Formats: sequence, C-alpha cells, structure tokens
Amino acid sequence: MMHLTGKAAKVLILSVLAALLLAVTALAADAATGVGCISGSSVRMRSDASTSSSVVTTLDKGTAVAILDGSVDGWYRISYSGNSGFVSADYLTVDTDGVFTACGAVNSEDVNVRSSATTDSASAAVLSAGTRITVTGFSAGWYSVTCQYGTTGFIRSDFVDLTSAADSSSGSQVVSAAKQYLGTRYVYGGSSPSGFDCSGFTMYIYSQFSVSLPHTATGQWQSGTGTKIYSGSALQAGDLVFFCDPSRSCGKACSHAGIYIGGGQFIHASSSKSGGVVISSLYDDYYSTYFVGGLHVL
Repeated sequence: MMHLTGKAAKVLILSVLAALLLAVTALAADAATGVGCISGSSVRMRSDASTSSSVVTTLDKGTAVAILDGSVDGWYRISYSGNSGFVSADYLTVDTDGVFTACGAVNSEDVNVRSSATTDSASAAVLSAGTRITVTGFSAGWYSVTCQYGTTGFIRSDFVDLTSAADSSSGSQVVSAAKQYLGTRYVYGGSSPSGFDCSGFTMYIYSQFSVSLPHTATGQWQSGTGTKIYSGSALQAGDLVFFCDPSRSCGKACSHAGIYIGGGQFIHASSSKSGGVVISSLYDDYYSTYFVGGLHVL
C-alpha cells in the first residue's frame, strides 16, 4: 500500500509540474517579441498567414501593434486590442529602438507594475483588468509604462494589450444620440425613428457618425469595422455590444446588438413584452450569459 501511495504521489507531482510548464509556455507564447507600426491604410489582420483567410479586424495607418512571431515568411503574427492574427510584412514597420508612445489596456486582474523589468523587482502599483495606461517603450518582453496618476514602471507584455486611445468625446456623442430614442417602439426590420429592431437601431445611430453598418447583428459583428473587444471591463461608452442566444440565432454568430453607455449598461431595441428602445444591464443573467463581445468603432 505504501509503495502504491508513493508511486501515485510521484505521478501527481510530475503531472503538476507538467501542467505548470505548459502554463508558463502558454504565457510565453503570448508575450511580445517586438513592436511594430501599421504602415498602410485599412490593413487587414487575418486569421492565418494567407490573403484567402478570414479577416479578424482592420487596422488604421500608424497603429502600434505587438509582434508575437515573425518566423512566417512575408507575414507577422501580431496582437492588438485583444485580437491576434497575421498581417503582411509589406504593411508593418518594425520598431528598432524600443522607444515609442502608444495606448494600452491591462488584460488581467491584479497586474503588478514593477520597478524594473523583472518579476523579482518591487511592485509600484497593482492594476485591475481594463485599466488604461500609456506604453512608452519595449525591451525583452516588457513594456515600460506610465499609469493614470503618474506612476511609472514595467509590465510584462502578455498582461497588456496595445489599443486605441479612449475617445470619450465620440463615445459620449454616440450615447447621447442613442438616448434620444428611448421609448421608440420595436418594429421587426425597422431602422428609423418610427420603429427599430436591434441592428436597425445600431445601424441608424452609427449612420449619424458616418459609419455604415449592415442591418443584422451578425453582419455588424463580422463586418471588420472597428476593433473587437472580448472583455466587458474593457468596453467604452459608445461601443457596440453583441449577444448570441442559441435559441434565437438560427446558428448565426449573434442574435442581438446594442450600444454600451457605461456603468455596465447598454441601450438597445428590445423585442421583449415591455420592449422598444430601453436601457439594460450587461450583468443581467440573460445578457451576461449570452455576451459575445463588443466593437470599438469610433
């Protein structure tokens, strides 16, 4: 019995060590090996290193992105705002001096801002997921950063998503425009103030800001417009939000769309009994269960 118990213990220890090794490897795989700048207009980030693969998102000229891998000839695997994929090497300029300025967002809870670029150094601050920071440089897998109230230090690159600047002015304008239609009745297929369905409402509001969206929730989510967001804590006012209830989606990616207004709430055209254009909580059991993600468009 003792022999078997000891053997089982050894197997358990080896299994735990293997799991830890895999976890470390997974983290390392997501760490940046460099930083680059998009050099073309509306550059497509693709799911694979091929012009025939699906488009993950599009990137504007001048966007700073994390380089994850450059081993595929003619392509770089990159990460931006929580999305990863491939861009052609023809449309990306690799940073060579490690000094630049970009916006970033913390992508995990309780992330330490270290006094130097090592996990053994002192922690200058602890940040929550979604916290916005300014990234000022890159070296050996670490970003140098400046926090909101002036704290400076270093964060390991796999805990930061390079992203766009939060444009609170544009987002607030979208929210203000959307709130003008609170109480407007729900009409299936509707896309005007006489009546909206969910995607008709988001399409109509964004058309006022010169953004053209398809008239379906799935079409908007898959349109390639803006930057996809998968964490509710990273949403900004004015972002589109999407949901998928399998009983209503008919096998499509999304069944519902709305506009995030801040504070965990969103405005949308609801087909419920007390529906029309209403404000609901993302933390409602139904919506938190079926949340797909958001799109930062403006």
